[in-house]
Amino acid sequence: MSRDRDVRWVAVGRVARAHGVKGEVAVLPLSEVEARFREGSRLFVGEGSSRTLTVVSSRPHRQRLLVTFEELRDRAEAEALGGAYLFVPSDSSPSLPPGQYWPHQLVGCEVETAGGRALGRCREVIHTPANDVWAIEGADGSEVLIPALKDVVRTVDIDAGRIVVEAIPGLVEP
Repeated sequence: MSRDRDVRWVAVGRVARAHGVKGEVAVLPLSEVEARFREGSRLFVGEGSSRTLTVVSSRPHRQRLLVTFEELRDRAEAEALGGAYLFVPSDSSPSLPPGQYWPHQLVGCEVETAGGRALGRCREVIHTPANDVWAIEGADGSEVLIPALKDVVRTVDIDAGRIVVEAIPGLVEP
């Protein structure tokens, strides 16, 4: 795998705290891909870091996972990792069915209305109980929130980095 600057990274978990005295950590999972924390999985500590951790075991505990990494031998090493984000290269994400996208694929895409009005770049994908909402940051620093609904999103071209949406009265003026 290439370690150059062109590699895009996806956060898959955040180490909350040490758990016990043998180097186990509580991890808040940020990925829907369960295999991220299976035995043998390798995760990077920090975006673009060369430090990797290899999963020995994981088990659910409340809203977190308790994970044992091969490289963490005691509580002190586990405590030093507290708050760290765990990453994988974005190209390791499994393919989704047509019309579905991973958040990291959408972030950075240029967004415009069907009429050609530039709205800005997708800055964040917000997960809500009803539907995802895409936060678009305009060139002037303004923010537009776009509901990710079939009636609103016309086209998504990940390869071109372009999203076309309907102009929604009151939300996005035509």
